[in-house]
Amino acid sequence: MSDLPVISNASPLIALAQIDHLDLMKQLFQTIVVPPTVVEEISPTVSIPNWIEQHELSQPISPFILRSSLGSGECETISLALEIQARLVILDERPGRRLAHRLRLPVIGTLGVLLSAKRKGLLPTIRPLIDGLLACDFRVSTDLYEQILIDADETE
Repeated sequence: MSDLPVISNASPLIALAQIDHLDLMKQLFQTIVVPPTVVEEISPTVSIPNWIEQHELSQPISPFILRSSLGSGECETISLALEIQARLVILDERPGRRLAHRLRLPVIGTLGVLLSAKRKGLLPTIRPLIDGLLACDFRVSTDLYEQILIDADETE
């Protein structure tokens, strides 16, 4: 397992907490690093466990990232991932994922976390969890929903 950190934005943490599976992050990655803005965004809804570590940026956010018109949490998440050479960034929002890919950062989202957990034997099935996310207003395209179920070998 790599010693490089895993960085998460707020939405995957909130989404997994809503379906009572935030602990999957710890089981998969041991420690999650987040920037201060993400702590501010999640603290009203998520009790922050001790394995989520806040890490301050030591450099200003690059103008390239600031011009992307992402939210402050996504800008800080991507900047921190670059700064501390994260092995993985967990982001759900498409514009943030696009920018992270352009910057050659490895990215997964909440559904990728669930799929990884199933592949590692931490979950027997992910369909009910994805349906639970949808019930909490988590947005997933029909195509992505179907593809994740195919990847998880959960098609009917």
